[in-house]
Amino acid sequence: MKTALVQLLLYLTLLFIPTIGWSSDRLNILIIVGDDWGPDASAYAGVYGRKLPSSVVKTPNIDRIAHNGVLFKNAYVNAPTCTASRSSIFSGRYFFNTGGGSSLGGLWDSTIPTFPLLLRDAGYHIGYTYKGWAPGRPVDAPLGGLAYAYNKSGFLPLKFGSHASDLIAKGWSFEQAKQRILKDVRGNFESFLAARKPNQPFLYWFGPSNIHRPYRQGSGKTLWGINPENLKGKLPIFIPDVPEVRESIADYLGEIQAFDAYVGVLLKKLEDIGELDNTLIVVTGDNGPSGIPHGKFTLYDSGVSTPLVIWLPHSKGGRVVTDFTTLMDLAPTFLQVAGVPNPPKINGRSLLNILKSSNSGQIDAKRTFAITGTERHSIYAHENNLGYPARALRTADFLYIRNFAPDRWPMGCPFVTWPGKPSAFRDWGPKSTNWLMRHRNTPYFIWAFGKHPEEQLYDIDKDPGQIINVATNPAYATIKAQLAEKLLTELKKAGDPRVTGDGTAFDRPPYTNPVPVACQDTIPLNY
Repeated sequence: MKTALVQLLLYLTLLFIPTIGWSSDRLNILIIVGDDWGPDASAYAGVYGRKLPSSVVKTPNIDRIAHNGVLFKNAYVNAPTCTASRSSIFSGRYFFNTGGGSSLGGLWDSTIPTFPLLLRDAGYHIGYTYKGWAPGRPVDAPLGGLAYAYNKSGFLPLKFGSHASDLIAKGWSFEQAKQRILKDVRGNFESFLAARKPNQPFLYWFGPSNIHRPYRQGSGKTLWGINPENLKGKLPIFIPDVPEVRESIADYLGEIQAFDAYVGVLLKKLEDIGELDNTLIVVTGDNGPSGIPHGKFTLYDSGVSTPLVIWLPHSKGGRVVTDFTTLMDLAPTFLQVAGVPNPPKINGRSLLNILKSSNSGQIDAKRTFAITGTERHSIYAHENNLGYPARALRTADFLYIRNFAPDRWPMGCPFVTWPGKPSAFRDWGPKSTNWLMRHRNTPYFIWAFGKHPEEQLYDIDKDPGQIINVATNPAYATIKAQLAEKLLTELKKAGDPRVTGDGTAFDRPPYTNPVPVACQDTIPLNY
């Protein structure tokens, strides 16, 4: 009886496939995700209001996508840490609604639908190369695990600066080393394409981690000609403008240019096989850069703002859109493009109406804010293994942050000197960390590792660097109250465990296993 039922279901499925299955009119989807990459691309020059990209970074391939598509000025990750951010992308949910996926290295909840597997079930050929959902457990669960990984051509693109430098040391020219690394990008994509059936639409996720630290020290200058001294006077106010940090930033920018070269390889292959005009292309990042104050695992713009350029074939390009979006909007966008209905409990909203518009500026009048948040980035950095719970509301004019545990250290215990390197500094380069450790009494150290009050409010127009907290300023009392109410209302509506029940769900198993771990104040901070 069971066998007959299975056969009947299989027969009905086969009957249904022609209506939702392979079809030349369904767009392919290519999503390219940079690791620890803020909106530092030449396409953002003069748009995002940052001096650094406009004067230094050269990203012609990313610029091409923006020229032919849409550049989102107000795009944000949902959480500024990779596992949680990517959980939101794959599920279309707020990060706090992804169970174990809400924290670094968490255990994925297999009952949560994800867009790659939904597209697979709808007839798409799916696959990915390099970093998909990590370092969560099990490996790349939202992508179907290792079954859809295409990495056999090689892993050199994961560390461009290091591998190129090693090849050059053996006598290779820079161009020869570059082409050898790009060969891995091309080969992995080609093996993915070779595995699909004729006319089958595809979803390909390309996730190199080369922009993630550590970098080969000095590679920005030696490989890409980015002189750290040319960055003097061009860094945001919250970044120390000193030689050690400028060199680190130059290396970061060099890896962005390598990433752009990878994008160029993928675009060229799509052109060669005649699929460029049949592919939705998305380029974005998973959180802001590490190694700087106000960066990764913070709710300031440099931690959560992200590049987002999308090329929808046969739509008007060269547009700059100011609608607020978080990357959880990508999942419903891809599903709509594929003609697949949204699963239950999805929080994101499709961007397809914006992509099809011919206008710039504000397209959807309802997209006026973005909500971001943190729970934990490392299970080892904090006292008693507890994370740092915070949520933020970003509008065009203000950033409001609510810190639910202001007694905790946001980045973890800072009272260990280099080279002890506690988890608070896990993503910081040694030169940047050394400088901060030698200058503990400067605002930069406080901005990087100091404690925060329960509420923070920043006036973006007057304080784009978000260093002057006006939450206690009576002149901002009304706007603070409005933003606080708006944030809590949206969180409750979304079912955020941090504001429902007793609000301590993330401080207990299975999210964490509290154990007595002290943070010894061996070197006092001067506030």
